[in-house]
Amino acid sequence: MNSLKGQLLLDSGKLAGSEFHHAVVLICQHDPKGAFGLVLNRMSEQTVDAALSENVTVTVQDLPLYFGGPVQPKMLSCLIYDPSNIEIDQTPILPGLRLMHDLDELLKPSESATSFKQIKFFAGYAGWSPWQLDNEIQMAAWLTHPAEIDLVFHPEPEKLWRLILRGKGPKYRLLAEAPDDLAKN
Repeated sequence: MNSLKGQLLLDSGKLAGSEFHHAVVLICQHDPKGAFGLVLNRMSEQTVDAALSENVTVTVQDLPLYFGGPVQPKMLSCLIYDPSNIEIDQTPILPGLRLMHDLDELLKPSESATSFKQIKFFAGYAGWSPWQLDNEIQMAAWLTHPAEIDLVFHPEPEKLWRLILRGKGPKYRLLAEAPDDLAKN
């Protein structure tokens, strides 16, 4: 089994009608126990402060809250990019990129919350049982693409799926340009 940790999954065009239609998912964990990922290109209408019942720091309160996936939609997590803060006991998803589920430390009013280069909050996640993701990839439901910090924190996440596909060459450019409803083509 090859781990897909640190890779992006893109809807291959076969997920129409599902919550993953045109999704771009960052795989944060992938091992024999299953896989865990966050949908990068589904911004909710809420901000971080609206999703939390406690007071949050001014630096994060107005940030958008992303729909991380359909599993445990009330569970919050965040991706933090800070290449200068390397934790020895934690393997990053990408160099300098780590995942936090315990938001208490982050949400305390302190200087540490302002020191991160990039931060993105999620409600819910995408999860796969053992071998489920591998089977979905074998059935060509997903395309893989190397993750990069610029893609994870892209300023226009709603354009991310099409942007990555266009960059994968002519075969995928056609998929990127196709209308959602082929009957309207």
